[in-house]
Amino acid sequence: MSNPRPSAQARALYDFLWSLYGRKTLTGQQELGVARAGPRVELDYLARVTGRQPAILGLDYMDPRDNAAVNARATAWHRSGGIVTLCWHWGAPDVGTGYENSKKDFDLPAALKPGTPQNRALHRDLDAIADLLTVLRDRRVPVLWRPLHEFSGDWFWWGKHGPAAFKALWALMYDAFTRRRGLDNLIWVLGWAGQNVDPAWYPGRERVDVAGADIYVEDHGALEPMFRAVKAIVGDSVPICLHENGPIPDPALLGPQADWLWFMTWHTRWLMDPGQNDPARLEAYYGSGRYVTKDELLAAGLPKPG
Repeated sequence: MSNPRPSAQARALYDFLWSLYGRKTLTGQQELGVARAGPRVELDYLARVTGRQPAILGLDYMDPRDNAAVNARATAWHRSGGIVTLCWHWGAPDVGTGYENSKKDFDLPAALKPGTPQNRALHRDLDAIADLLTVLRDRRVPVLWRPLHEFSGDWFWWGKHGPAAFKALWALMYDAFTRRRGLDNLIWVLGWAGQNVDPAWYPGRERVDVAGADIYVEDHGALEPMFRAVKAIVGDSVPICLHENGPIPDPALLGPQADWLWFMTWHTRWLMDPGQNDPARLEAYYGSGRYVTKDELLAAGLPKPG
């Protein structure tokens, strides 16, 4: 792992991910959020349609009303034998929280200079999220941490100022969380925007544990060109994931040209609209031999939570 002193739980999870990579693909599902939709909307739908649950549950530090519930959901999911991934739709620090504010501009070059108002706002937000992740660390919950996602697009503020500023921000967060705050439960997941998988944005193996990309296409293809583009940058140094998707790739199409370690279907309509994932196909895919669901994790070698 990039962190030379990971927690025992993070190390065990990372070893498990490597043991699957190239052979199996973990199923993943993002939840909308408790404050807006109530818990288990997506999971209840999957249970009704497939009779199964995803191996990975995706959660989001986006709405402050949700954050305590997010930690409770993450803890319960881990203790029940599942895997947790967390993202952060980080609202522009001098504007406010929320998805729409994550798309507003923020003077990142100024924020990277110590002592500026933007720098103080940046560190205030980092400390708030580190506090939340500390709760999970102390509960011994390992987290697939995928911050600053889709950075090579131009819609979130962390991607609006080019690769050099982004890489400086990634390094700042990594060092603050890993070294200053001792968050040894994090597995760092880097996610390109699939329209622009460019090596200029890569922060380096020393701060990345898993690499990935996403693109919301309207078919169930394996997205081989995007997989190859990521692998051309990271090679075999880290496993590669499909860190967000609409339609789930056909498991029969996966293999050496598209060995996604996991997929993460986005919430609400991306899962439940038949035009994205019709129920018959969803049931068949979740029952495939390539895809690992939550009930199969222990048999696949994931250690019991402890």
